[in-house]
Amino acid sequence: MPRLKALRAREVLDSRGVPTVEAEALLDSGHRGRAIVPSGASTGEHEAIELRDGDPKRFFGKGVLAAVRNVAEVLGPELAGREVSDQSAIDEAMIRLDGTPNKGRLGANALLGASMAISRAAARAADVPLYEHLRRTYGVSDREYVLPAPMLNVLNGGRHADSGLDIQEFMIVPIGAASFAEAIRFGAQAYQTLKRLLQKRKLSTAVGDEGGFAPRLKSNEEALALLDETLRS
Repeated sequence: MPRLKALRAREVLDSRGVPTVEAEALLDSGHRGRAIVPSGASTGEHEAIELRDGDPKRFFGKGVLAAVRNVAEVLGPELAGREVSDQSAIDEAMIRLDGTPNKGRLGANALLGASMAISRAAARAADVPLYEHLRRTYGVSDREYVLPAPMLNVLNGGRHADSGLDIQEFMIVPIGAASFAEAIRFGAQAYQTLKRLLQKRKLSTAVGDEGGFAPRLKSNEEALALLDETLRS
């Protein structure tokens, strides 16, 4: 199996226009993998630390240049030369390098970006899909692959929208479909039905951060009633 040659990183913008880390892993075989770290609108106090620069002159303090440097200047040199066949061993090595319980020294965004980039490069080197590489890495026994039921975010509240709702995500799960494609169709039709229902009631069909509708509703109970009516239509 190829070995890691180098790690690179850069500051990019996510779908909200907020900086995040893009990491790139280069292998001695010539294969490479890239990954952009997802960044949520709401972060719990017990979550791993997403390292931000704190410079108010750049992106209101949300820059990630320190995390970018940690990928290229700390993780890269330390991991260079390692075989990329064992993702678990690579992840454990990065956790030890950070040395904190919440990834606060190097940043969870630095570690996650490096981990995802390396796993993608390794999958390409092995000429298998990413899920197959991870299955082999973690020793999952041979079995038929089954896609989970899709979960669709159709109404937004909390920090994802200015809808006045306490619950951040109202989701529907189209269980009972004969196939994944059919489940997606059920969910998409429910989403469009909800949109028509909101329009009929002259409520906003603008969407929140996660793509769910964000009408101004009186209560969470009203949101649930809307979904009940949608699914019965």
